[in-house]
This record gives sequence, structure tokens and C-alpha cells, in this order.
Amino acid sequence: MALGISVYPGLDNTLEENVALIRHAARLNITRLFTSLHIPEHDKSTFIDGLHAILAAARNACFDLIADVTPESAEILGLSSCTPEAFYEYGIHTLRLDDGFDATEIASFTRNKTGARIQLNASAISEEFLITLSKNGADFSCVEALHNFYPRTGTGLSIRALTEKTALLHRYGIRTGAFVATQNGRKRSPLHNGLPTLELHRSFSVELAVRHLAALCLNDIFLSDSLPTDDELAALANTDQHAVTLRAVPTVKNEAVYRLLSQPFTARPDEARDAVRAVESKARAKEFSIPLLPENTVSRPFGAITLDNVDYPRYQGELQIIKRPQPSDPRTNVIAQIKQEELFLISCIRPGSKFKILLDK
Repeated sequence: MALGISVYPGLDNTLEENVALIRHAARLNITRLFTSLHIPEHDKSTFIDGLHAILAAARNACFDLIADVTPESAEILGLSSCTPEAFYEYGIHTLRLDDGFDATEIASFTRNKTGARIQLNASAISEEFLITLSKNGADFSCVEALHNFYPRTGTGLSIRALTEKTALLHRYGIRTGAFVATQNGRKRSPLHNGLPTLELHRSFSVELAVRHLAALCLNDIFLSDSLPTDDELAALANTDQHAVTLRAVPTVKNEAVYRLLSQPFTARPDEARDAVRAVESKARAKEFSIPLLPENTVSRPFGAITLDNVDYPRYQGELQIIKRPQPSDPRTNVIAQIKQEELFLISCIRPGSKFKILLDK
């Protein structure tokens, strides 16, 4: 997974703020930078100088700079042609193609000799279009995709739309990215409503939205707004790229159990209807000498995290996340509860996938 920020010349931030943001992100090992060359509201008098400063800062930080372009973008920059070669020489090595390019042009762009990469609009892609690209000789090894972000409240994608488009692109071997919005930083003009890909994320913290996109198997995640806070940048940088991570509150006071819950787990490949079952928990409970006496053997609501105790001999030490409410069982301890606002993440744990629990004690 690659992580990125967004910077918009001639809009919202001063030149100094943009450069400082890039440098700060680089120190956090963030490696990609998104910008757009066709925002109607940008200040034309400062746009070019601002873009040059961003290009220089990105080059110094070894960032991959991605620019959202239309056929008019080359004219705005004074380029001789609207080609990957011309943009590459200017310093833009990944082109996200917006409206105005047909399949024949895009296929030819993927065969450029400079190493420039081509990004498709992941939110609007169709299999028919991908088939057409293939028929026109597209080199898919040079192709990526990036979902839109949505400034207007109520227009962001549904989870279903994002997952279906992303799965389609993954079938073609195309890495795919999406955006999360700031909550506490400077939201981009002109609407200042945040720029999420998913409408669900419009009011989500960066930390939760990023964890959700990682759980949905996005390859790249970008902060989309003008000036995120330091804490939001850190939340992006600290993303666990390999596990579905869920926050929970403990329901027992047991340091040994807390230690067990701090470990990563794997969901069993034979998916149960009623619970996510951890592969490693029985062996780890034995390894860590977890006391498995009956404790808090109450009913098990959706999102309960349970641990089978000594009265369940064959299963003692098995950890589960409950997907369907179940009655109390004296053989099963309820040790924690997934937080209400994060229950939706349970559905992201697929058979064989990794998951982690973050305890809010």
C-alpha cells in the first residue's frame, strides 16, 4: 500500500504551507502526492508558480506526483502536446486522465517510453471500457486507477459501488486508490465539506476512514483536503496495511487477556455463519499462559469478543468476534466489545484475512 497527500496550487494554502506539508509528509514516509490541473476556482495569477514549487518539493522528497488532467491541461502549462512524454518532462510522472480522452488515446498513452504511469477514473470504470483498452493494445502494467472524491454532501460513493469497481480493477491487475477527508484541518474550497470517496466517510475521523479503506483492500490511500492536521497525517502514516483493525473496549479486567488481544489474528478459512473464529488463539492462550477460568459469561451481542474457558475443553482458548447475537454460555467468556461505530468493520474480515483489535482501556 502507498499513502499520499493532496496539494492544490493557487487554492486555499500559501506556497509555504504547501511546501511545509510535503516535507512533513515525507518525514512520515508518505510517498505520493495528488494534485489537479483543472480546478476552476484556483488563482490563475499564483497557479504556475505554486505548481513549480510543489514540483520542486515533491522531487526533493522523492514523491510520485499524480496530476488530474484534461486535454486542456497541456495548454495551461504551455506544453507542446498533451502526451505522457510532455508531462513527464515537465515533472509529472503519473497522469490521472479525466474527461476528454478516448480509449484509443489512453491505450496509446500506456505505451509511452518514458515510464510515465496512467491512472484511470476508478469510480466511472466499466468492464466494457477495460476490454476496449485491451483491444487497443493497452499495456496494463503501466495502468493504475484512482477513485473520485466528492465535494458535495450526498454525492459520495456507496460501499457497494466502491468495492465492485475496485474488485473489477483488481481482476485486471490494476492497483486502485481512494481518498479520505480531513475533519480537523483545512477543507478545500469552494464548498469546504470535505473530499471523501465514500459518502459514509464524510464525517469519519481520518483514522477510522483510512482503516476502513485498508480493510476494503485499496492499494493507495490519499488525504484529499488542503491542509490536514499533524494528527491526521500521523493517522494516515500509521495505517496497518495488512490487517482489518477494529477498536474495542474490554469487558473484563485481566492483563493477560489484554496481552492476548494485542496480537494479530487470522480468520479461519472455513467461515462460520455466526462468528469470526481466530486461527491462532488457542495456541497463543497456551503460550501466554492465559488463565481461562469462567469470567463474565454473559450473553453475546453482535460485536462481542469472546474467549472459551476451561469448561469448553476442546475449544478452550478459542477467540471469536460474534456476528449474530447468541445467549450466554458458562463455557464462554465475553472479554471485549467492538465499539458501536466500528461494528460495520466486522463484515470486512474475510476468510483467511488478518485482523487486529485495538483496546480503548
